[in-house]
Amino acid sequence: MIRFIIVSVIFFASFVSSETKLIILGSGTPNPDPERYGSGYAVVVNDDAYIVDFGPGIVRRISAMSPTWGGEFPSMELENINIAFLTHIHSDHSGALADLILTPWIMGRDEPLNLYGPEGLKAMSENITEAYIDDINYRLYGSQPANKLGFTTNVTEISDDGTIFKDKNIEVIAFKNAHGDFKNSFGFLFITDDKRILFSGDTAVSNNLMKYGKNLDILVHEVFSSETFVNKTKDWQIYHQAHHTSSIDLGIIADELQPKKLVLSHILFWGASEESLLKDVRKNFNGETIIAADLMVIK
Repeated sequence: MIRFIIVSVIFFASFVSSETKLIILGSGTPNPDPERYGSGYAVVVNDDAYIVDFGPGIVRRISAMSPTWGGEFPSMELENINIAFLTHIHSDHSGALADLILTPWIMGRDEPLNLYGPEGLKAMSENITEAYIDDINYRLYGSQPANKLGFTTNVTEISDDGTIFKDKNIEVIAFKNAHGDFKNSFGFLFITDDKRILFSGDTAVSNNLMKYGKNLDILVHEVFSSETFVNKTKDWQIYHQAHHTSSIDLGIIADELQPKKLVLSHILFWGASEESLLKDVRKNFNGETIIAADLMVIK
């Protein structure tokens, strides 16, 4: 009987730890809201972490979720961060790349950082390494202990829809979205044993997203306020309509896709309240809707 109880406890603990969790690292936009860092997320499954986007500040957000700094996720210790995906190279999604390359290395990462993203990511990574070469060389050949792999990168550039990564925990499918004339812009579908999580990336209403967005547990979608959009000048209205998704349209999208949870992130409030955004979405979608906040954990 005792042996049965012990085995049951071990099984239950294993089951709980394997539950996929989404962590909001940054829910912001190019507007420098101190409460919302640049775009960034972590998918944690089976004690491994996978980063999606690395906007300004998100390396510190990753650290905040680690046990060293009071968090509960050992996979978020910086030395364990070695896989990241980028939706597109706009600076509010990629501005922390230097930090992501160098700081985990300084903290002990002893293997390359594996990066997956659009064309231009390889050059960006190489140029960052070159820009910091004096710092890197001093750490390598000075008195500070340092390894020779943790600052390096392996970059896989993507240009078409399809599976871009697969391991024992996850499959990641990339798909082109509709970010204006920005051709190398993607969303990602993460598939694990217990979750289907779709990240829209920056996009206007996208038929391709609708194609990949079936049977979702979590839909993480960018949004701007329909209420305060009318206050923007005409040129900005034209831009935002082509590059982003209104709160009214997002409700229509969610009503068709019916995700178990809809997460509003990369939010352009322009003075609107959270309740205003939710009200707009609820005109068409009655499912669970969450306003993303930095360091929020969603199961």
